[in-house]
Amino acid sequence: MRRFFLYDNPRFKDSDVWFHVCSLGEARAISPVIDRLKSLSISISTITHTGFKEASKYDAQVRYLPFEIFLPFWIAKAKVLVVLEAEFWYLLFAVAKSRGSKLILLNARISERSFPKYLRFRWFYVKLLNYCDNIYVQSDADRERFTALGALHVSVLGNIKLAQKIEKTRTISKPKQEIVTAGSTHEGEEKLILKAFVEYKKDADVSLVVVPRHPERFESVWQEIVSIAKDNKLTCKRWSEEENFGADIILIDAMGELNNIYSISDIVILGGAFKSDVGGHNPLEPSHFGCKIITGKHYFNQHELFKYVHNVQFVEPEDILKALKRAEDTSPSKVDENINLHRVIKEIKESI
Repeated sequence: MRRFFLYDNPRFKDSDVWFHVCSLGEARAISPVIDRLKSLSISISTITHTGFKEASKYDAQVRYLPFEIFLPFWIAKAKVLVVLEAEFWYLLFAVAKSRGSKLILLNARISERSFPKYLRFRWFYVKLLNYCDNIYVQSDADRERFTALGALHVSVLGNIKLAQKIEKTRTISKPKQEIVTAGSTHEGEEKLILKAFVEYKKDADVSLVVVPRHPERFESVWQEIVSIAKDNKLTCKRWSEEENFGADIILIDAMGELNNIYSISDIVILGGAFKSDVGGHNPLEPSHFGCKIITGKHYFNQHELFKYVHNVQFVEPEDILKALKRAEDTSPSKVDENINLHRVIKEIKESI
């Protein structure tokens, strides 16, 4: 509604820096950049509801980005527009530049899987990308792909998610039993994980915590959990009804709890990578809390981050149970890399 009809979604007031992000992950990723720009006026546009909610935590104007046809009437001037990752909207770039904004593409990426599709439309992307004053990419492979599309001023910065401050919002007491958390799961993945867990629990004192990626799926995931629990004589509960781990399977049907749950988890089965259509999710958060990570092999959108995370099991869906059993003898996952944002911050400030 807000994106299409502009209802309750007015134009920004003029600002120093406008960040455009897509969803929750990108909204969180800009945190270390915004922390270094506190003296400036900030605007943030987003696409998804979860991204909007996360962006609203900053001291900034926050809006949904309207559909492209409305952008010429909606975009207000910002001195710098910073676009995250792969948000390639032609009119966003063209109109912002026509109104005098410096345009920076930050944390830019093009996956190996999607690159052939981009290359087929090189004639389009060379026009779009040449609106960018600077493009900071995640890896050498990304630089080669952007250059092949005709982009100029491309340099490797690394993944800015490495600069994120990862923390829990509250302390949850760790239960006595082992905790396996299925984090950021997508449709079809819960069934695979529940099936493996039922077998794993036969030989272990363990609870499974399920955290779906999208809140609109809470109810359908709950029905699946209830069915599996009933068939296998297991107990289950919803976190929203009672915040404790007194059941075999717990559905986290609340937002903002994932890091709190990771902080007391022993093993994390990271979703988004057991099917070929998502591309994986950020492994930095569970590794920060010393969890043992299991994930699928379809993590093409997170290749750069997984390069920095050690001791991860990448498995096929049918091998989740084997991975759970192997986890007893594996070391916790860990990250030992960082990133320097100085040149990006300097460029933004010098452009104001």
